[in-house]
Amino acid sequence: MATATSDFREPEAARGSSIEGVELNFERCYRAVASRDPRFDGWFVTAVTSTGIYCRPSCPALTPKPDNVRFYPSAAAAQRNGFRACRRCRPDAAPGSPEWDIRADVVGRAMRLIADGVVDREGVPGLARRLGYTERHLHRILTAELGAGPLALARAQRAQTARILIETTDLGLAEIAFAAGFGSVRQFNDTVREVYACAPSALRAAAKSRRALASPGTLTVRLAYRRPMHAESLWEFLATRAVPGVEEVADGVYRRALRLPHGLGAAELTAHDGYVAATLRLADVRDLAPAVARCRRLLDLDADPVAVDATLAEDPALAPLVYKEPGVRVPRAVDGFEIAVRAVVGQQISVAGARTVLARLVHALTPVDHEIDRTTRRADGRQAHDQPDEGRGAVAAFPDAAAVADAPDEAFGMPAARRTTLRALARMVAAGELDLDGGMDRTEVTRRLTAIPGIGPWTASYVALRALGDPDAFLPTDLGVRRGAAALGLPDDPTRLTEHARRWRPWRSYAVRRLWRAA
Repeated sequence: MATATSDFREPEAARGSSIEGVELNFERCYRAVASRDPRFDGWFVTAVTSTGIYCRPSCPALTPKPDNVRFYPSAAAAQRNGFRACRRCRPDAAPGSPEWDIRADVVGRAMRLIADGVVDREGVPGLARRLGYTERHLHRILTAELGAGPLALARAQRAQTARILIETTDLGLAEIAFAAGFGSVRQFNDTVREVYACAPSALRAAAKSRRALASPGTLTVRLAYRRPMHAESLWEFLATRAVPGVEEVADGVYRRALRLPHGLGAAELTAHDGYVAATLRLADVRDLAPAVARCRRLLDLDADPVAVDATLAEDPALAPLVYKEPGVRVPRAVDGFEIAVRAVVGQQISVAGARTVLARLVHALTPVDHEIDRTTRRADGRQAHDQPDEGRGAVAAFPDAAAVADAPDEAFGMPAARRTTLRALARMVAAGELDLDGGMDRTEVTRRLTAIPGIGPWTASYVALRALGDPDAFLPTDLGVRRGAAALGLPDDPTRLTEHARRWRPWRSYAVRRLWRAA
């Protein structure tokens, strides 16, 4: 069965599948549920009228009768229609839909911003302002596509964040309510009861029998992904480009600092079969949802590797690579501005040289007293643990745009023209004129980037590939791409290679990764 979203969407009403204009193909969705194939998790949820619960497609429970089934495009839509989450398959912990990476329209951009917690921090007016739409029109668009508006989608995410905090920490329940983004304890209690069919205290009691608490100051969560995933290539890519002081890869664990909306943090990521274990240290627990979203984005965990590999394997030149290493992902970003700086610094110098320059910039602009606080802070800003988390290596967050814009010449260690380019880039990001974290239209981002002196098509395409998550970005002039193409017997001339690459659409970003590895 194909995994493209068009296989689940249907222009005409289908039995039990119509939700305010959203049409899901009942028969195809039902076959996916009957197969219990985890590849379909995240594309839609299955609601069962006889039990009042909704599940992920791969739920191991007995397949319900067709007459008792309703399909919804999102957990928020199922919750809005009175269904509660299955406690067996945990549909809220499924991988996200790969559609939000593929789509560059307002719905895709909105979903990326909601996942990053924009509604919790700025409300629906802030989300609408970022997207350039009125609140009413944004609500209409999201409801038509997902069966729920921005508030309902954000509420579903708050419920998931609350469950993670309830089950994996000893924070007080009132504290968790505000950390998860709820406006009151009553709202928190009502939502948890509605979504999980039990009180928060009952969720905690059930979890205590099957888990061990993390060290003080840390949270450990599982980040699910669709199999297969070639983790070795991910870790190898990140290790080769790791900036000393910001990130490292050692003994199969990737560690890095995070700059989050309410403070600093750090993540330790370890790949396992079917999930990545993420141990997070946060200066403020309200940053849990953004930290999870950014780690998922960094490792491309919401990708549909079967669909990607099926397309690339149709090219005889790439087929052997796909069969040898299925599930190669595109490493993306926890901070779009950081990727843009890396791209500018990396122009016409080696990867090792770029690491040296970037490490110098970090050291100059991130003083010791800005290193990550080892203690978790509560939602009210007070310290949650008296003792810091000892035994961890110090890491510093990558400088923000304002710091780079105001940096002295000696902090850069690069030619004057490149310093000028970086400062211009940083000023645009700091002023809000350029959003490199997925909230702005990709075409507009490229236009604004290439208007900056010193930024050309290669740099803009690299930013699109890693910072914006464009699955179809292509870098025909990149030296590594051209070398990889030559190694595979493909044309290395940029014009001819671009023409050949048309057959890889809409997954040319993944083809770039294959060519880099072939080089």
